[in-house]
Amino acid sequence: MRLTTILTPLCAAFVALFTNVHAQQAALPKEQGDKALLDMRAAYAAKNQARLSQLLPSVQGHALEGWGAYWELNNRLQTASRAEVDAFLARYRGSYYEDRLRNDWMLLLGQRRQWAELAYYAPGFRMQDDPQVQCYELLIDDIQGKAAASTPQKVLSLWYGQRNSDDGCTHAVSEMYADGRISAAEIWQRARVGAHHNRPGVVRGAVGIVSPQSLVHVNNAMGKSAAFLNNSATATDPARLALVPLALARLASSDAAEAAAQVQGKWAKHLSAQDRDFVWGAIGRWAGIRLAPEANAYFSNVQDDRNLIDEQLHWKVRAALRAGQWPVVAKTIAAMSADDQQQPTWVYWRARALQAEGGADNQALARQMFASIAGNVGFYEQLANDELGGKVTLAPEPQALNADEKARARTNPSLLRSIYAINLGLRSEGVREWNYATNLHDDGGMGDRDLLAAADLACEYQVWDRCINTSERTKDFMSFSQRYPMPFHDAVVERTAMIQLDPAYVYGLIRQESRFIMDARSNVGASGLMQVMPATASWTAKKIGLTDFKASDINDKQTNIQIGTAYLKLALDEFAGSMPLAAAAYNAGPGRPRNWRNGPVLETAIWAENVPFNETRDYVQKVLANATVYGAILTGQPQSLSQRLGPTIGPSKEGEPVATADLP
Repeated sequence: MRLTTILTPLCAAFVALFTNVHAQQAALPKEQGDKALLDMRAAYAAKNQARLSQLLPSVQGHALEGWGAYWELNNRLQTASRAEVDAFLARYRGSYYEDRLRNDWMLLLGQRRQWAELAYYAPGFRMQDDPQVQCYELLIDDIQGKAAASTPQKVLSLWYGQRNSDDGCTHAVSEMYADGRISAAEIWQRARVGAHHNRPGVVRGAVGIVSPQSLVHVNNAMGKSAAFLNNSATATDPARLALVPLALARLASSDAAEAAAQVQGKWAKHLSAQDRDFVWGAIGRWAGIRLAPEANAYFSNVQDDRNLIDEQLHWKVRAALRAGQWPVVAKTIAAMSADDQQQPTWVYWRARALQAEGGADNQALARQMFASIAGNVGFYEQLANDELGGKVTLAPEPQALNADEKARARTNPSLLRSIYAINLGLRSEGVREWNYATNLHDDGGMGDRDLLAAADLACEYQVWDRCINTSERTKDFMSFSQRYPMPFHDAVVERTAMIQLDPAYVYGLIRQESRFIMDARSNVGASGLMQVMPATASWTAKKIGLTDFKASDINDKQTNIQIGTAYLKLALDEFAGSMPLAAAAYNAGPGRPRNWRNGPVLETAIWAENVPFNETRDYVQKVLANATVYGAILTGQPQSLSQRLGPTIGPSKEGEPVATADLP
């Protein structure tokens, strides 16, 4: 569908919707308004206030004028007056633009410690999804004497849940630490998480509260850990000594054996029991990521699993799975947070550990646990289904949408603006407004029927990622046609038949790679439906005889499918038909799965859970689960994920294909 074919009916819809709202404004010619808006987006990215102010009148009356107004005001929000902010909020009342600017303004007020002002604007904030704003609001309640006894723990939970450093929760924690309601141990836990993820800003935020004299040493402890630990002053200076556990955790990322030697040697007497367990967890985690057999020995030094952070526990389970240590698997999962224990991944492996333990009661409990997660979608849901003797089958489609349900979606201004923005090239802005409309505008988000109607609208306009993601949020029913669409069906099926490649596997991969977004581009430069890297595209084109291939051709649908499927087939052949290994090669390059398959022969599900890269592990599992569903759709027959996985993965065997030396 061409862009003009999509935008023209959307323009008509907006004319109908907004005639009364903007009756005083002349409608802009579409092309002129679109160009002005795109120019404003470029000026906003460049922080060019003069250009933003110059262009703003040019987008008045445009369907997406709110974005232009937002960019212009947000770019100068530090110096904007309250009157200007209030005028914007009034003009765009009820819209994503209003809530987005309200969020930004509240953050600024919080940074300025203007609590009365922030409290004034808080009741109108609908999204309620910003942890910093939530921390500011909890602090205001505390200042006003309205805080509940649970407020400190709520603040800590919000603080722990943030990936990066912030002002809102850090300030709230600091205030509650000062009056004794949050402990130093709880703040050091945040520093440990920062060291674990190599986020110096997070470490500095925590250390600045409990040990400000240590701040000057954080960069060395995090970035030059070996030198920091070898400095003679570190053992005698309390400001440095406080950072030793964090430095040891960072040293483990580059040299697990040396970190282990130092824990057992010079630093043994300086570490608390909790810090010692944390450091051994860091050492075991990095050994596990490198698939080193020593990982289990390192983890065995942990005295109390409750002192490990969640990802350390995850890697302790993975290392135990590789070694067949089922009692360790069960014990470690039992130490995870309640939320983690409920995740299908860990429910599945705990049930498997019960099976391995034996006994009628354990077997019955394992079956109950499998039944609690078994389903037709999701990697571990499908594996649990297999354990119970089931297969992936297609549920009936939900009741067809009625006219009123369709009309609500097709007259929803946020949804229409989202599609317009996405098809204009403002994907980030369009996705944010779409998610706001479906998830946040109303308390609790849209109900199932409205989500189904919104997904139907996205499918109609071929905005496949919004179609899929929105439909996935329904709870009481499932539309396979929306969640697993098959755009470009003829092109995919014909090409895969030509090269003897399973079309379900290809669809499973495309769904994960690009969500069928034609112009998708990754942060490393991969392009198109099948997210092919430029160098890979050129190499594959030569390999299959596309002598006139140009780099720009990869954005053509047919060429992208031709090259992507050809490369996938080459990877599949290299790994003797193993779909998990080929998927890992497609995502991470073939050299890595060649190395990852070395070591013990493993059950394939255990191998897949031990893929070292988080992204690639998630990718392999989702591609195979997707492919199993697409297999059911394309064949009309029940499917088994276990059959697609194959029984085991281990070192290549004699007679298997020789590695293609230059396969990129």
